[in-house]
Amino acid sequence: MTETSTVLITGASAGIGAAYAERFARRGHDLVLVARNKARLEVLSEQLRKEHGVAVDVLQADVTNTDDLAAVETRLRDDDRIGILVNNAGASLAGTFVDQAASDIAQLIALNATAVARLASAVAPRFIKAGSGAIINVSSVVGLAPEFGMSVYGATKAFVTFLSQGLSLELGPKGIYVQAVLPAATRTELWQLVGIDVNTLPAVMEVGELVDAALAGFDKREPVTIPPLHDAAQWDAYQAARQAMIPGFAQVHAAERYRSAS
Repeated sequence: MTETSTVLITGASAGIGAAYAERFARRGHDLVLVARNKARLEVLSEQLRKEHGVAVDVLQADVTNTDDLAAVETRLRDDDRIGILVNNAGASLAGTFVDQAASDIAQLIALNATAVARLASAVAPRFIKAGSGAIINVSSVVGLAPEFGMSVYGATKAFVTFLSQGLSLELGPKGIYVQAVLPAATRTELWQLVGIDVNTLPAVMEVGELVDAALAGFDKREPVTIPPLHDAAQWDAYQAARQAMIPGFAQVHAAERYRSAS
């Protein structure tokens, strides 16, 4: 189903989402583009129709809005043409944790985590019934590195990576491919929105290169794709170390180091 299926992309009006739209259109896929900025979506959709001859539907939605999110869920449940979901919509917050308002934190979690899980949940039953389909979740290397100091953003991206890995184990045997894509710093509007000049960062990947690498991982059916990681053995070692701990979690007694000496 994924070879020529329609692709639904959230956060499609700019940056990574727009690049995914162009790359999938280039591959001959029809598109459903989802974002808040309808004017930008219309410009992009017209360009893609003209350049690639694909059908493009525009669905204006803010996936942190309950009604808008429900509309996207309905489209995913009901439109049998959609065989690929790209969960790309996301944002970050300026400042440190203590500087961030509780309402802004809640909004970020709704966008980066809740919407990702709900949209995957909306489409998965139909994919299972069809025995095929793909879900691409755009996460971040920040979710692996609390040292970066982006506590809430990183936590949401850790959620996305974990969710993707869990769904890969659950849905993979049913014919559904789930990919987590973990960019590092990428040249998008996200930086401007949090008050950072992207040109001051030491290493920034261009959006096109990021998406091309992510799609190379998609074609290889990688469960986790980390475009900036040159030494793939490091990820393999990380996974092996994590998995080596699993047998030790099933214990009747606490570890010796936690037992009272009295």
